Amino acid sequence: MMFSFAFLTGTVLPKLIEAVPTTLSLTFISGAASLVIGVPLALAAGARSFAWRWPARGWITLIRGTPLLVQIYLLYYGFGQILPREWMRDSWASPFLRDAYWYAIVALAINESAYVATILRGAIAGVPAGEVEAGYAFGMSRWRVLRSIVGPRALRLALPALIGETILLMKSTVLASTITVFDVLGTANTLRFETFRVYEPLAGAAIVYVALVVALTWPAALLEKRLNRYLVRETPHSKGNAARSGARVETIGALR
Repeated sequence: MMFSFAFLTGTVLPKLIEAVPTTLSLTFISGAASLVIGVPLALAAGARSFAWRWPARGWITLIRGTPLLVQIYLLYYGFGQILPREWMRDSWASPFLRDAYWYAIVALAINESAYVATILRGAIAGVPAGEVEAGYAFGMSRWRVLRSIVGPRALRLALPALIGETILLMKSTVLASTITVFDVLGTANTLRFETFRVYEPLAGAAIVYVALVVALTWPAALLEKRLNRYLVRETPHSKGNAARSGARVETIGALR
């Protein structure tokens, strides 16, 4: 069959756009949950205590070393073998346990939390020691130093990597389609099976994901610029201005 732009624009793209909220909700809910899990995990992995540090690092290594698809399958297909069937059927959590969407959320959050923890641990280690010592010199408690100095500084250092991880997380949500979650790719696969057309649904999915990446990158770049607005990068132009200003000051001093 010939590639049909009419089918792509008239049938495929409208249906894929309807699935965009599912993809975005998978991204943002699991991303927020991974941040909640990743912050204490990063603090534990960077702690001085052996009892905190090595279990956290072992867990991070285990999660990062296991493919995300395996984790999704273990939760979706294997979780029911751990819990009693009566509890899964009659408990308050049964609506969630029967919905593949929430298994995908949990798997994505657990997987992403290991990467978030690694990024934050590196950012915390990158905070200048002088700033931390200055906080203690002002009489701040350890919690106050962490909240007022280390946290904001580490967030600025980690923000570019966290933005990149968010984009990778959004692209990782395509694996949710393997457990019958109808996100963008899941909808594209359904159209492919129903119409026996391959290129139009997959090309439409690629177009939608590119648009989503652009839509996420632009405000993220503005946020990064806003948070790092106090940083002034030296350019050849600014160096020339500084040199001219210095020469002007020296001339005024000589005249006086």
